[in-house]
Amino acid sequence: MSSNQPLVSVIIPTYNRASTISNAIDSVLNQTYTNFEIIVVDDGSKDNTAEVLKKYTTVTTVHKQNGGQASARNAGLKQAKGSLIASLDSDDIWYPDFLQECVTKIVADNLDFVFTNWDQQDQDGKVRDFLSNDFVIEPYFDRMNNGWVNLESDDLRIIYVRGCPSPSSSVVIRHELIRNGWNNDIRIGDDWYLYLSAVYSGERTAAFTLKRLWKKYSGYSNVYDGRKRKEILEHLYIADLGKIMHDFKPQMNKSQYKILRNKHVYGMVELAKHNLVREFNIIKTTRLLLKSCYLDFSQTLISIPQVIRLGMQRVKDDKARKAGKAIS
Repeated sequence: MSSNQPLVSVIIPTYNRASTISNAIDSVLNQTYTNFEIIVVDDGSKDNTAEVLKKYTTVTTVHKQNGGQASARNAGLKQAKGSLIASLDSDDIWYPDFLQECVTKIVADNLDFVFTNWDQQDQDGKVRDFLSNDFVIEPYFDRMNNGWVNLESDDLRIIYVRGCPSPSSSVVIRHELIRNGWNNDIRIGDDWYLYLSAVYSGERTAAFTLKRLWKKYSGYSNVYDGRKRKEILEHLYIADLGKIMHDFKPQMNKSQYKILRNKHVYGMVELAKHNLVREFNIIKTTRLLLKSCYLDFSQTLISIPQVIRLGMQRVKDDKARKAGKAIS
């Protein structure tokens, strides 16, 4: 086996996606890069996922009780033999050159991980280029060389405290970097937590491309896209982000930690507004605002008008969409 053709372990966690799992698996089997293994983890599905998986005789299947996406990925990681790991969500697909492009870049530049752009198909059926408009990585576009932007440790740390531009399906990463796996206590942002763990555990190098090498379906069953805004605020911006702040504060400088704290405070203020306007729950609203003031009083005052303006803009956009549908 050539050293330039490392084995890639592809982990596909799935739960009640019998209608899409075949598309995900087939997209891996159709890769131009052929040195891979596929590990599908059925996280306690109650539909006919198990029956669908029986036809894939070359695929390693793991069946477990339902425990969430992080525990499913960890079950797959325990089976992985490759020096490179890629995790494909079971409602996404890779285009044929995804692995070839990613592995070639990692090997050529001896990188720790890479991530790629994608086509995002929204619930209305429209497809859009996602990363080209991502404010987190836009400042690095002028470094583009042969279709890729290389990143050093300082770049990666500021990028991943500002956000997570690399959902699970977009990444190929070295196995040795994630041996501890995904954090089972994280509700939504388990991939975000994983990358923070990687970039804060040592000096790291990575790269990204704006080539759209896979397709993400934004639907009602997605861990993130399928949730109501209130759930995202509660689980990601308050619970998950609170744990991230606690766990990574010792490794962060003050400016990096402040970025996370500002996000945390903003999430509390937005949830407080939701509890007041949508649920008329004054007690919950007051508790959230008091907690956000305790964390950062000045940022709370800054966030309140921002949240109000954003809410008004969303109402305006919703009315415009409804008016457009009525005309069509």
